[in-house]
Formats: sequence, C-alpha cells, structure tokens
Amino acid sequence: MNITQTYAKTHSEVTKLLTNRVILVTGASRSIGAATAKLLARHGAAVGINYYNSELAAHQVVDAIASEGGKALAVKGDVREIHQVETMVQQVTEAFGAIDTLVINANVLFRIAPFLEHSWEDFEAKLLGELKGAFYPCKAVVPSMIKQQKGCIIAVSSIASRYPNNGFSAHTTAKSGLDGFLKSLALELGPYGIRVNAIAPGLILTDALSSTSQEWKDNTAQMTPLRRNGMVEDVAGAILLMASEEAKFITGTYLPVNGGAQIL
Repeated sequence: MNITQTYAKTHSEVTKLLTNRVILVTGASRSIGAATAKLLARHGAAVGINYYNSELAAHQVVDAIASEGGKALAVKGDVREIHQVETMVQQVTEAFGAIDTLVINANVLFRIAPFLEHSWEDFEAKLLGELKGAFYPCKAVVPSMIKQQKGCIIAVSSIASRYPNNGFSAHTTAKSGLDGFLKSLALELGPYGIRVNAIAPGLILTDALSSTSQEWKDNTAQMTPLRRNGMVEDVAGAILLMASEEAKFITGTYLPVNGGAQIL
C-alpha cells in the first residue's frame, strides 16, 4: 500500500482519536491545512476551515469532509486582524461548541532574497504577519480553554527556524519568533491543562512546488534517509498525533517532519 492509499482509508476504517473535539485550523483551504482538516475530521473532530481568499477551495474541503460523514464549517478571516479572528472563532463556537484545539497554519507570504536586497518593509511584513497569525487566534481561544481546563495548540513552524537557507532570512526569523512564542505559551498555559507544540516541516511537496521537475524531486528524495519526498499528509499525521490524547504528556516540543533530512 503506497502513502496515498494509506491516507485514503475510508471513514469507517479509521480508529477515531478525536471524537467530540472542536478544532479550528487556520489556512485550511489548501495544501497542509486542507489535508490536516480532512484527517482531523476523519478522526471525529468538528473542524472550522479558516480561509482568507480561497473561498471555493475552502468549501471543497468542507464538502469532502461532509461526504465522509464529518462535520466542518468554512469561516473567512484574516488571522492578522483581531476582529476577524474573533468573528470566525464565534462562528465555529456557535456551530460546534467551544474550540478545544487550535492549529495555526495560515501562510504569510514573504520575499525570497538575500539580506542585502531586503527592505525593512518586506522583512517587517513577514515578521508581524507570522506572529499576529499566532497571537490573535491564541488570544481568541485560550480563555475558553482555561475555562474548560484543557486545550491543545499546535503551530506549523519550519525546519528553517533551525536550519536557515540563503534568501530566507525573513522566513527563518519569523518562524524562530513563532517557536519562542510557543515555548512561552507552553510554560504559561501548562497549569491550565493546555498543551502547546510546534510541528516543523522540512521540504514538503505542496502545490507551491508543483512546477518543480521530477528530476529535482527524485534527487531531493535520495538525500533523505527515508528516500522519498515529504507529502502534506505526513505533516497532517504529525498534527493528528499532537492533537490526540496519545500525546497528553507532550508540550513545549518542536517536532521535525522531514524524513530525517536534518537530524536534531
């Protein structure tokens, strides 16, 4: 059975790990976010599908979840704007109940360029966008998690926060800031039963890499101990692990999902 077949198990074949859970996934209309939303719903969670521009894609994710008997709701909102975040949290809460799990995944675009060619405005936009996209959703959901005395926050960081690449200074700095924010939350929110963890994907074949050559993909796979490219489902699986009760004593961690390409 190949990886696609493995993740294409029907709703009835899966042992559900998230029954009665309510989860908000930011940036869930495409790629890693969409794969994550579908997998979490397949495991019994009711899922809020946050999108900003991709309304059609978000509703396609909702339809895919509904076709398997799951529950999902598409909610529009810019995660960099507190009032929009509060509105979408309210919408998900009214539909499914209090949010007990937050997956921070919304992508903030950035310019790939050497440091000497960066303007402060480009750098600042990535930095502030990344941190607002974590800060505001956490601000909106943590009070109800404290009231419930339980909760789970998972953010999609990047292996680049520890292994920078040329031209990625803005991305590396922003993700490093996100990692620090998550560690601080894990420390402060742990006494309330709230777990906070980072998932750090390496090179994953998202739609952003659809134009790359097969030769490049094959060469990349050969440099990875597992000898294959990373898929969005691999990241979704790691998020499922951290969201489940099987990880109930794991908090403050940084989990690389890179096939061993960088071994910590």
